[in-house]
Amino acid sequence: MINDPIVYLRNELFGFYASEEIKRLTHLILNEVCGLSLPDIATCKFSDLSDAQRKKIQDIAFRLKKYEPLQYIFGKTEFFGMEFEINPSVLIPRPETEELVEWILLENDSINPRILDIGTGSGCIAIVLSKKILGAEVHAWDVSSEALSVAKLNAEKNAVEIFFRQVDIMQIFPADIVFDIIVSNPPYVAENEKQEMGKNVLDFEPPEALFVSDDFPLVFYDRISDIALQKLKKKGKLYFEINRLYGREIVEMLKNKGFSQVELKKDISGNDRMIRARK
Repeated sequence: MINDPIVYLRNELFGFYASEEIKRLTHLILNEVCGLSLPDIATCKFSDLSDAQRKKIQDIAFRLKKYEPLQYIFGKTEFFGMEFEINPSVLIPRPETEELVEWILLENDSINPRILDIGTGSGCIAIVLSKKILGAEVHAWDVSSEALSVAKLNAEKNAVEIFFRQVDIMQIFPADIVFDIIVSNPPYVAENEKQEMGKNVLDFEPPEALFVSDDFPLVFYDRISDIALQKLKKKGKLYFEINRLYGREIVEMLKNKGFSQVELKKDISGNDRMIRARK
């Protein structure tokens, strides 16, 4: 029987997570399961917790001890102030990707732009751009039917219309439409970087959305750049989220392919994280 969920979670998660992370997780869990605000938690208002709530807290703690991300446990996450449903068929959206979206929004000077998001996953990039850019026509491709199901659900949840297609960009891609903006956050973690990653990523997030071969870590950037040369309008823009280790190489690749105004941008942590190029 859980009498005090704060004490319970602290004891259960001790040794698995740092103390500050346990505090953060506790606040999120009690808000999600019990609807308790920080002031409620601070004053320990737990006397009216139901048996179902106590059982749910136990189940969450059990899953957290296996390092399952809380976002997957809850089945949702927040991105750019909007709520997105997620499951292990899609990556958990990262703050760095919010910075990429912010850059696109700040630079956009097109009226009613047509935008393509390649490798849309949960649909977070496409949906925010559709929501924030007035008159935008947004298309989104992904090779995974499971990911597209999640993305379509999120588009409906956030009341936007997105034109989704299942496309394997390494094979034949649709040639019927051209775009003002193409954006992609493709797989970019080399296999040799796995040892630096935690179990919460390696054991739960979809590897096909994360990893690329050590032999050709820029494979998706190379392919998407070639697609952009065909699918972008004149002076259209291409945006990438990138692996910080390969920023200079991707810049040189884009310049060699004939793109202009290629800019490498750092994220809030000071890592090379985004690139913009113009056709």
